[in-house]
Amino acid sequence: MSVPMRRESRGLVPDLFDLLEAPMAALRPMAGQQMRLEDYVKDGRYVLRAELPGIDPDKDVEISVSNGVLTIHAERRHEERQAHRTEFRYGAFTRSIVLPPNADENDVKATYDKGILEVSVRLAEEREERRRIPIEKPGAEQQQR
Repeated sequence: MSVPMRRESRGLVPDLFDLLEAPMAALRPMAGQQMRLEDYVKDGRYVLRAELPGIDPDKDVEISVSNGVLTIHAERRHEERQAHRTEFRYGAFTRSIVLPPNADENDVKATYDKGILEVSVRLAEEREERRRIPIEKPGAEQQQR
């Protein structure tokens, strides 16, 4: 299994903040929590899996891709009513992921099964486009005269 290359690096500081925030995620309100993700490359496709239990994918999930960024937006609405008590959970989740540079935005597939949303994007064959750059020397024009 190989790890896809990202288009741009977020650097050390955002990753450090993500690590520091993770233990506090349970203390934040539901609307502020992020969905848990995993990604990998399999059979020429970039695969992104998101935990979204209790979500109706037909009504509550929107997936979009634009300019090399895949965005998943989901909303949870759940309410239980009993004789003298009502309990509800609600919140919105949005995550945007930078796709590998060779991702084909026209070939995106999504499935939802048992609380897991799986989105896959076809990866084009990586071509190493390399060209030689000539090195110029200052004053070379004057020496040729």
